[in-house]
Amino acid sequence: MLVWVIYDITEDRARQKVSDRCKNYGLYRVQKSVFLGDLNSNDRDSLGIECEELIDTDRDSVYIFPMDDQSFKKVQLIGQAFDKDLVSDEVITKFF
Repeated sequence: MLVWVIYDITEDRARQKVSDRCKNYGLYRVQKSVFLGDLNSNDRDSLGIECEELIDTDRDSVYIFPMDDQSFKKVQLIGQAFDKDLVSDEVITKFF
């Protein structure tokens, strides 16, 4: 299942570690603090546990949003968007 990981982490070192974990799970960076990719439920849970251990839960936040393929096809990309080819096998282009 596609997963969005979005975070707001104050400390540089912790932020880098979370970023590295996301990359290690094969997620693609779509913005500085946003990753997207395909994870099974076990990997999604493991990433959540690892992120919780890395951050200060009193100040920082990490959101892990699962998204089904049908919903992903409805995503609107406005401006400088990420390359959906990196994340899915289909090219979906919307013109506004």
